[in-house]
Amino acid sequence: MLVFLGITSLLLTLLILMHKGRGGGMSDMFGGGMSTSMGSSGVAERNLNRFTVALSLVWGVVIVGLGLIQRFSGES
Repeated sequence: MLVFLGITSLLLTLLILMHKGRGGGMSDMFGGGMSTSMGSSGVAERNLNRFTVALSLVWGVVIVGLGLIQRFSGES
């Protein structure tokens, strides 16, 4: 479970960083502000949003599952 949490955390971080910047944030620091005309298409951005939301739900379920396992396993 911990390995799965690590993998989903890493993938979620990468997916969040791939989103198109809305201006003035971390994306501008890495050159996102200069490529406004070369942004992803609407379909690609929508799919990226769907993948990010789905992965974040999986990440949340894994965290809750780890909490339940720890609570009911008798370990403190």
